[in-house]
Amino acid sequence: MTAPAFDSAELRSQEDGPSPHAGRHRALILVAIVLTGLTMRVAVTSVGAVLTDLERGLHASSSVAGIITTLPVIAFAGIGFLGPWLAHRFGEHRLVTAALLAATAGLVFRAVAGSVWLFAVLSMLALTGGAIANVLMPALVKRHFPERIGTMTAVYTTALAIGMTSAAGLTAPLAELGGQSWRFGIGSWALLTAFAMLPWLPTLAGDRPEPESLPDRVPLRWLLRSKLAWALTLLFAAQSFQAYIAFGWFTDFFRHHQLDATRAGLLVAFYAALTIPVSMVVPALAVRGQRRIVIGLAALSLVSYLGMLVAPVGGAWLWMLLGGIGSGMFPLSLTMIGLRSRGLATTAALSAFVQGIGYLLAGTGPLLVGVLLGISDSWTWPLVLLILAVLGSAVTGWYAGRGEYVDDQLHRPPRAE
Repeated sequence: MTAPAFDSAELRSQEDGPSPHAGRHRALILVAIVLTGLTMRVAVTSVGAVLTDLERGLHASSSVAGIITTLPVIAFAGIGFLGPWLAHRFGEHRLVTAALLAATAGLVFRAVAGSVWLFAVLSMLALTGGAIANVLMPALVKRHFPERIGTMTAVYTTALAIGMTSAAGLTAPLAELGGQSWRFGIGSWALLTAFAMLPWLPTLAGDRPEPESLPDRVPLRWLLRSKLAWALTLLFAAQSFQAYIAFGWFTDFFRHHQLDATRAGLLVAFYAALTIPVSMVVPALAVRGQRRIVIGLAALSLVSYLGMLVAPVGGAWLWMLLGGIGSGMFPLSLTMIGLRSRGLATTAALSAFVQGIGYLLAGTGPLLVGVLLGISDSWTWPLVLLILAVLGSAVTGWYAGRGEYVDDQLHRPPRAE
């Protein structure tokens, strides 16, 4: 017996009543979203886990390795901007499936690359799956689960956090399993991306591309004059800015304050692991109101950074606990993309706008910290930078938490007769 194909009308309408296969379809989409969420960061954190061995194996300098670690920002911004246009042209489910196929190929072929530059090019291919999923997930959640935006956002952001943490923690053991081969370690994750494609396949038959004449297509330029769209963008950017600094520099922060490498690594791993339970809880709570959550999470992060400033070693575990909970601003910002937009086309465009610009701004964080440390050799100014970022997220999050919709602020050009 073959699985029933998804009819496009059934995918786009929640008002015609349930079809005989609606429950099965939604269950399949749920599995697909969970598996895709697991893959969204494996191409990123698997490299960081074996970066030293990779540099040695490909004879790469530290500066070139720095370029490789910057590629996710470029991919998430550049490829992400194309997401809504590609989805409109080819269909959301086809696009996600193709992106996962590209990611699988990239993960396999970069693992056998003979030069660092070929590795970099293939890494962009490996990052395609995460970049496309970043912008399409909010729209897919709104399309298939419009009455459970908070719950389903919690599902895929939790899966993202689990996948991210697993790739960071398991790549090195996988490399040992493969005979101390970093290539085996990073290439193994292609099995996960390939497996994640399977539940999307039954959805492809009914996923017809939309005609260009459809009136509900929302070009990104329409969002440029929306204050709410910019508030969500700056909220996302401020939180991602902090996250990039935390994952890239906090180990160095604790080493700078005389902690050994093992303890410093455990502290940052603890911080990262907290994103899993936080991602389970915050999106579901956000449906009931965002402003109190914004202020609460911002306050926890603020206390964390102030604590790191005045007692970096004595309260290290507490500061990482508070900061890890405060990182719940990330799943909150993704949830608000769906909550602050009415139409599916607006949600897709808003997701690309917020994450495309947001990731570009966030990518400056680690660079600024490096510059500040080079100038002063002190963590005072980098922590001040983090404090400013968390205050910015509080202000923009408070504004974005108003009961308004981006759809009402779109700058639509006059229609030609």
